Amino acid sequence: MVEDNVKMAESIRRGLKERGYVVDLSHDGEDGMHLATTEPYDLVILDIMLPKYDGVQILKRMREKELSTPVIFLTAKDAVDDRIKGLDAGADDYIVKPFSYGELMARVRAHLRRSLTETASLLKVGDLTLDLEKHEARRGDKVTQLSSKEFVLLKYFMQNVDKVLTRTAIGEHVWDMNFTGLSNVVDVYVNYVRNKVDRGFEMKLIHTIRGVGYVMRSPD
Repeated sequence: MVEDNVKMAESIRRGLKERGYVVDLSHDGEDGMHLATTEPYDLVILDIMLPKYDGVQILKRMREKELSTPVIFLTAKDAVDDRIKGLDAGADDYIVKPFSYGELMARVRAHLRRSLTETASLLKVGDLTLDLEKHEARRGDKVTQLSSKEFVLLKYFMQNVDKVLTRTAIGEHVWDMNFTGLSNVVDVYVNYVRNKVDRGFEMKLIHTIRGVGYVMRSPD
């Protein structure tokens, strides 16, 4: 999310995090431009009137780089011409301030659901499947429910199967870009996920790479 109103931005981020989302936050257009064009986000929320680069410039740069990430404009610019300009620049949605938090959260859910239908809503590694809509993992005949952090972590592993993931990379993806790596929280949550998907099975999927991080290995 790129929003220069710090109080509003923190309020929105808090609401999103309470619903299980991982949120990176920027307060100016230059930093927002860098994040939006270099990091693999599922959704971007953009203000238009920002220091250094405005939201339309950021969006145009994203589309020039052929990034199809859904973008919601959240702005005080309410004129019809502004809406047309934003949508023509490649925005997927346009919400005018002041706004309803309930509506914003509903729009976020709608665009993320749409993104799922364009990719895969079910991830599979060997006999492990992850239903991205139900937040449910199934290993063989065993079904398990996941906490929000466990879900994001398992999804990250399954989307990067056979790739070694460092603790820092995992921390920044499952928590946020300000993850310091100074605690053992990554190891704790990897252990939680292992207990849910590997315990009781001869074939282990999640492996420790000593001194580096972890890898989910495909049995294939």
